[in-house]
Amino acid sequence: MFDWWFRIRFWKRVVLGFVLGALAGWLFGPDAERWFGPLGDVYVNLIKMIAIPLVLFAVISAVSSLHGKQSVAALGGRTFLWFAITAVLAVGVGLAVGLAMKPGAGVDVSALQVASDYKPKDVPGPLDVLFNIVPQNPFRAFAAMGTGTTADGLSVMVPSNYTILQVIFFAGLVGFALVRIGDKGTQLRALVAEANALMIQVTRFVLEFTPLGTFGLIAALVGGYGFEKLLPLGQFVVALYVACALHIAIVYSGLLLAHGLNPLKFFRGASPAMQVAFVASSSFAALPLSLRSAIHNHGVDKDYAAFAVPLGASIKMDGCGAIYPALAAVFIAQYTGIELSASQYFIIALASVLGSFGTAGVPGTAVIMATVVLSAAGLPLEAIGYLYAIDRVLDMMRTMTNVTGQMLVPVLVARETGLLDRETYEAAPTNLGLEGDGRA
Repeated sequence: MFDWWFRIRFWKRVVLGFVLGALAGWLFGPDAERWFGPLGDVYVNLIKMIAIPLVLFAVISAVSSLHGKQSVAALGGRTFLWFAITAVLAVGVGLAVGLAMKPGAGVDVSALQVASDYKPKDVPGPLDVLFNIVPQNPFRAFAAMGTGTTADGLSVMVPSNYTILQVIFFAGLVGFALVRIGDKGTQLRALVAEANALMIQVTRFVLEFTPLGTFGLIAALVGGYGFEKLLPLGQFVVALYVACALHIAIVYSGLLLAHGLNPLKFFRGASPAMQVAFVASSSFAALPLSLRSAIHNHGVDKDYAAFAVPLGASIKMDGCGAIYPALAAVFIAQYTGIELSASQYFIIALASVLGSFGTAGVPGTAVIMATVVLSAAGLPLEAIGYLYAIDRVLDMMRTMTNVTGQMLVPVLVARETGLLDRETYEAAPTNLGLEGDGRA
């Protein structure tokens, strides 16, 4: 009955929801918030619902995949280290661009509900965050709850700002344990991989609700506050593209130069996969070309590339998991007039870095990582829904940044460990069979 709807490209449905929501908000005025606002609330709840299980199984599956790859298992630690280093640099770029360009500043927050209803939360200090990454009870972390004390001195369960970090820590520990127990964990590793695939499918189901959720959020926003409240979205698009471009052109090029490699040679060899990533907005869609580029254009050892590139497509997301959540947090703080503390900046950076390891390589999941970061920093979650209305435009540049980083790290590690064929790297790029229009 609704097959015609699903035949429309997803991003077009989201844009349609945005336009119709803005029109409904304009027509219904203040009543739009009462009539259509619940649709946006349901959508936000759905995103919250899938965040923790998606991160849990994605991290366990990625880490446990080290088992059985004896030729590259010793390189796993070095690969993860570079994943983390580049993620830290990406978060730094996102925060710097947000503070420099101020995409959320200058907005009249007096009538903005998410700002007037916002209550400052007790944000733990940096040392508290580090110590509390280790959960006392992982099941309590799965329930997004921590422990607190009442005025009478009684211990109670309260919502925690850093439970997602505890989930990531626990998931990584379980993943490494599955590697260590070897063949005994074969069935369990397969089960985790299936659970990860299951959560990716659940995520796709939830994302199908995005057009309707966007309609509700934008209708309530326009009806309650007027069109002028949407103007900062254009500023955010520019800021995101600038941040990703700087990260690719300066950070990635700098790392290549530090390893004695010509950046132009790298980008020329990586361009086919980068093009597909930009068009398809999916790391998995670009994976075949990413792998072939790493081997045939960059000269990375075939066995190592077969491990590192797919692993990167699963968890290495500088654009979606690091730059975007950090920039979104700064944008929303500026948009809502919330002054971020030093501890909140630290938590944003830490949550973005760790959260980038749990970002699935499928379109749309960046909003979940942004939700994770906002929750950790104690910022209002409702505002992230406004950004998702323009997510297709954002996702193209984010994904191209992701895929570029997924090819960069294997090149760096291969260079450090003698697994890089310099002659292949320096040679002209080979024909990888990129024909047609590049669609996923």
